[in-house]
Amino acid sequence: MKVDGGCFCGHVTYEAEVDPETVAICHCTDCQTHSGTAYGVVVGIVDGAFTLLSGDLKIHEKIADSGTVRALTFCPECGTRIHAKTVGEGTSFFGLRAGTVRQRDQLVPKRQVWSGSAQSWVGDLSAIPKV
Repeated sequence: MKVDGGCFCGHVTYEAEVDPETVAICHCTDCQTHSGTAYGVVVGIVDGAFTLLSGDLKIHEKIADSGTVRALTFCPECGTRIHAKTVGEGTSFFGLRAGTVRQRDQLVPKRQVWSGSAQSWVGDLSAIPKV
């Protein structure tokens, strides 16, 4: 699926090819911290098909809970997290933050990962009143 999107301030824009079957809710503690909430939502980029159309990306390398080194990219202006990929492993998961995708309403999560780190209250959001 061809998608496009960008950061909060508009400095970074991109196009990418993603696989909607790989949309995942990630409950790892890194995603909780990066997102500023209980989890992150990512979609896999197909065969590295990511094209930066405008702006530039700041890269921060982080050792994940798994011990894997991940290169995390951000907008240097507003701090929006754009994507992450494994350093040194060409075929590993290259994940785009679903919230930055303009077509995010079409990216329905198919699985949850690192569920052992999930916050206890995320299991049934329907019990929380909606306003």
